[in-house]
Amino acid sequence: MQSFWEKIQMDGPVMDVYASIPDGEGPFPAVVVAHHAPGVDKFMQDMTNKLAAAGYAAVAPDLFHRITDEMVESTGMTKRDQLDDPLIIEDINATVDFLTALPCVDSERIGVTGFCMGGRVTWLAAATNSTFKAAVPYYGGNILVPWGSASESPLAATSGIKCPVLFHFGEIDENPSQDDMLILDKELSANSIPHQFYTYPGANHAFMNPASPARYQRAAAEMSWPRTLDFFDKHLGLTRAAGNDEPACN
Repeated sequence: MQSFWEKIQMDGPVMDVYASIPDGEGPFPAVVVAHHAPGVDKFMQDMTNKLAAAGYAAVAPDLFHRITDEMVESTGMTKRDQLDDPLIIEDINATVDFLTALPCVDSERIGVTGFCMGGRVTWLAAATNSTFKAAVPYYGGNILVPWGSASESPLAATSGIKCPVLFHFGEIDENPSQDDMLILDKELSANSIPHQFYTYPGANHAFMNPASPARYQRAAAEMSWPRTLDFFDKHLGLTRAAGNDEPACN
C-alpha cells in the first residue's frame, strides 16, 4: 500500500489529509476516517493504514486546519472545543470529493468511521451526506449537543442518515454513556435506520488506542475491529468487477 499526505484547497486555509491506498489498480471501496481529539496522530494514521491493508482507500482529514496554536493560546480553548459543525460538514464533504476524484476509488462504495470526537463526526457526516453507504462510530460522545454555530445536534439530524450504522461502546465510558446508547438506539429505530450496537465489558473511552494505556483494552480492540471490517465488507464490498482496467491512484 502507499501512504501519503495531500492538501485540499478549501475556501479558507488548505486542509491536510492523510491517505492510505491499497496496492493494485482498484477501483477500491473507500472510508473517510474522522480523527480523535489529538488530531491525525500516529494512532489515526495507523487505523487509516489498517483500512488500506484490508482493501479500502482510506483518508483522514485534519479537521483542525482552521484552528491555530495562537487561537488556542488566546482563547484558552482546545482545538476540539473550537470546532464548528457546519465547517466540519464542509470538511467531510470536501474529503468525499477528494476521494471520488481518485481514479482508483469506486464512488458508489464509500463509508465513514471515527474515534472519540471522530465518532461524533461520523454520525454527523452520515446524517448530512447521503454518499455514505456505511457508518461506524467508535465511542462517539457529545452527539446530543451542537458544536459551534450549529443550532441542532447531530442527534437531531438523525433522519438524514441513509446507511446502516455500527456503533462500538465502552461499558464504563461516561461519554457516550450506556444511557446515551439507549437514546441513540431509540432515535435510529424511530427513523427505521438499520443499526448494530456493541458494548464491551469493562471497556472505557478510547479503548482502541494503545497510546492511551490507562484506557486501552486489548480484548475490546481485537473484538471490535473484525466486526468493523465485516460490516464494511458487507455494505461496501471488496469484489472488483471482472475486466475493470481502472488506473491506480499513483
